[in-house]
Amino acid sequence: MDVLAREELALAPYAARSRASARPAAEEGPEPPARTAFQEDLYRIVHTRAFRRLAHKTQALGAASCDHCRTRLTHTLEVAQIARELARALGLNEDLSEAVSMGHDLGHAPFGHAGERVLNSLVPGGFTHQAQSLRIVDSLAWGGRGLNLTCQTRDGILKHSKGLGPIFAKGGDSPLTFEGQAVRAADIIAYLAHDMDDALEAGLLRGRDIPVSLLRVFGDSPESRENAMVRDLLESTRITAAGPRFAFSPGMDRSMASLRDFMLEKVYRCPAVAAEMAEGAETLRSIYLAITADAQLADELPLKHLSRTREEAARDFIAGMTDRFAIRFLERIKGRAARPPARGT
Repeated sequence: MDVLAREELALAPYAARSRASARPAAEEGPEPPARTAFQEDLYRIVHTRAFRRLAHKTQALGAASCDHCRTRLTHTLEVAQIARELARALGLNEDLSEAVSMGHDLGHAPFGHAGERVLNSLVPGGFTHQAQSLRIVDSLAWGGRGLNLTCQTRDGILKHSKGLGPIFAKGGDSPLTFEGQAVRAADIIAYLAHDMDDALEAGLLRGRDIPVSLLRVFGDSPESRENAMVRDLLESTRITAAGPRFAFSPGMDRSMASLRDFMLEKVYRCPAVAAEMAEGAETLRSIYLAITADAQLADELPLKHLSRTREEAARDFIAGMTDRFAIRFLERIKGRAARPPARGT
């Protein structure tokens, strides 16, 4: 039995099918015989430098916090695990959910959301990591050739982030596939379940700091927090002829909001984390201003030819940095600026 036939047997009627997938550009030859189109998307994403660099990008707490804190890569793997669990339970295409998960944060700036915010304040037209993730898979990856991913994977990557909007958006903000919607939920479940664990590991929180009301709902481990949200989501999601209508129960919605508020107050905005993220944001600001003010520096950037302006080149370069590369790069350009002119010039 070929891979498409096996996929057909495993999926609910409303799940995405590889046979119905499409790529922006035509490709020569058939898909690899042992991989569906969505498995091929996953293969291409995992074999990018952008994916490997996620290992050295901050998730919520920086590398200085502790050795066991999540990175952008481990967060991505946890999102993929949860998204596959949701997809399996609902009869969706696990391969598509995994491909979207693996690509969803490729364009995230270094230094977590502080890095994203500073780029958004500097780049003309603003900056979001989801749009940058799509730019990577479309144009920047593989030396500027792009990955030519299926339209379903590309849509899920672009629309995975809720921002300040509702978790399960409607209309144009909602992923076109149910697999993309599952990833959107999995992303939120992952960070709510695991950021608290990082804060405890780093000593920013102690067990007795956690309100009893949150412990009653979520338990006292990342596994119990994740399981509570996944279980509630699956129990509250209605299956219709058109497909699943994702929802958390009203009580879980309130508890998740309380958990976010608690983490904002006690962790994300605590002085130690805020100072570290502010320093990282200032590093990116300094690099951006240096590149956009120096034509020679901008011309030396990799893949500069894929950008229309110096500002776009700076955006692409900075968003692709790891935390440690950004620090080293700023030191290098400061050293070049401080170097005295050669004798006789």
